[in-house]
Amino acid sequence: MIYSDELLAVAKRIFSFGTPEEALEFPKRFLTYAMTYASDEDIEILRKYFNDDDFRAALDDPAPGIFDRSSWANGMNVTTALPPHRFQRERFQASIPQPSPISFPQSLETNI
Repeated sequence: MIYSDELLAVAKRIFSFGTPEEALEFPKRFLTYAMTYASDEDIEILRKYFNDDDFRAALDDPAPGIFDRSSWANGMNVTTALPPHRFQRERFQASIPQPSPISFPQSLETNI
């Protein structure tokens, strides 16, 4: 496959342990690395070549051993309107018990 020089340059920066062509051979793996290691400028370039569905696919089934929580958060910033992901912690609002209303015996309330 023939890739643009711009895309190959980004692939070389992100995937330093192989050739850019090897990096792009497996798009989900490449995008997992991109959402972990790419700069904002690199992501802007990648969005010219990959759509939201490509990024979603990498978020839904990331290559093993690459993502951590912050990488997943970066990926969420790249895409829009994604459903909650298994890495995202559910947020529970602390349940603080409310004091019960004070009720006085009827005889005390009338003798004021």
